[in-house]
Amino acid sequence: MFEAVEDLVGEHADLEKKLADPSVHADQANARKLNKRYAELTPIVATYRSWKQTGDDIETARELAADDPDFAAEAKELTERREGLTEKLRLLLVPRDPSDDKDVILEIKAGAGGDESALFAGDLLRMYLRYAERVGWKTEIIDSTESELGGYKDVQVAVKARGQIEPGQGVWARLKYEGGVHRVQRVPATESQGRIHTSAAGVLVTPEAEEVDVEINPNDLRIDVYRSSGPGGQSVNTTDSAVRITHIPTGVVASCQNEKSQLQNKEQAMRILRSRLLAAAQEEAEKEAADARRSQVRTVDRSEKIRTYNFPENRISDHRVGFKAYNLDQVLDGDLDTVIQACVDADSAAKLAAA
Repeated sequence: MFEAVEDLVGEHADLEKKLADPSVHADQANARKLNKRYAELTPIVATYRSWKQTGDDIETARELAADDPDFAAEAKELTERREGLTEKLRLLLVPRDPSDDKDVILEIKAGAGGDESALFAGDLLRMYLRYAERVGWKTEIIDSTESELGGYKDVQVAVKARGQIEPGQGVWARLKYEGGVHRVQRVPATESQGRIHTSAAGVLVTPEAEEVDVEINPNDLRIDVYRSSGPGGQSVNTTDSAVRITHIPTGVVASCQNEKSQLQNKEQAMRILRSRLLAAAQEEAEKEAADARRSQVRTVDRSEKIRTYNFPENRISDHRVGFKAYNLDQVLDGDLDTVIQACVDADSAAKLAAA
């Protein structure tokens, strides 16, 4: 069992030698890459060594139990401990998403339901901002289009981690399960008869791409400028500061109008464009992957209606994993961890089954 881990132990030792060589750190990009891989392997190697040592200790305790019954109890304790280490090691060996430690750009778009959908989009935005605040992430609204009643027709937010990231706790690692159609059932503020309406908003989560992740030829871009729309103010509706960038080979479009200057809007639109192109490339790679890989990501299919927020019953339901809880008010206030963890656990179980 776990014979293949010996290769990882060897790789870990090799990385340790390389990182101890000062000349390696002359190339900062390569050093970061090696450090990242070393950090990924360290918990696997440490757990594997404990697992092996515990196995040796069990054999010794069983041999000694023939002369001293006290060692029988110790052997039993060690066996239980090894079972726990076995499960931990199995989970550590689950194939990891290479983007798990990336920051994200999260987009929320109002869908069917008119003004009520836009208000719900605003509720989702607040939920994610509060969740980010709870876990210590930094947020930045890149672009937004508000509705007349105070919600959002669409809004794009950059979400960034702070400091050292624990494995599995990166922004993409947690928020990637939020992509899809979110449905709300409640009595709208504009409803005079007290009838429950159903509306929806779409959420798209993409890893924020660095310039090194996506190579963009400037000749492949069409850049259009136009006047910003929305509430009046300095530079709004008076100058061509809004920017729309089209990546001609793929047809992917990104726009921004929130900043005062055309240059700032162009920079923000390029951030969005890079992330969308990276997401498109990853989706294309997934399509070409083996059936086993496709089955692993099926639980987070963005094309499905993933979640329902039922206000009359204070109920939240995630349809992909069968999760249901009656603390909707707390979830909308940013207490989202249990919902996300249900998706993480289901995804890990699917990957373990595939492995």
